Amino acid sequence: MVELRRRTVLLTALAGAGAMVLSACGSDPDESSDDAPADVAADGTVSIAPDGTQEVTVLVRDDYDFYPAAFTVTAGRVRLSLISEAKELTHNFRFTPGAGPAEIAGEIPILAPGMSDTMEFTVDQPGDYQFECSFHVALGQIGTMTVAPG
Repeated sequence: MVELRRRTVLLTALAGAGAMVLSACGSDPDESSDDAPADVAADGTVSIAPDGTQEVTVLVRDDYDFYPAAFTVTAGRVRLSLISEAKELTHNFRFTPGAGPAEIAGEIPILAPGMSDTMEFTVDQPGDYQFECSFHVALGQIGTMTVAPG
């Protein structure tokens, strides 16, 4: 009888601890997530500038991701701005050599936390072009620009 009572107390304690762990993992739907910036750039929106150039903004933070990690443009002129919202990490941006239908020259070199830079290029060949932070590519900081036919 004592053994049964001890087992019941132990099981009750374990169930209570498990419930506490699970409730700590939950989230309030009203709280905003820190997974992605609240900026509209995170959704991959491409706008057209008055000069006809397609414009896209890509954000980087301290989590080895690009926001957005994928976006689509049409063949033609593209202006890409990289904005660092990082507090500690430096990043860069380049199209991965040999990982697209054609090479895209140019890159955004070292970008310190809180800084931004812009690059312009022309893409003529439709397809997927991989981009990366060459410092953090081994940690998965890659993305894809899809070029749709113009």
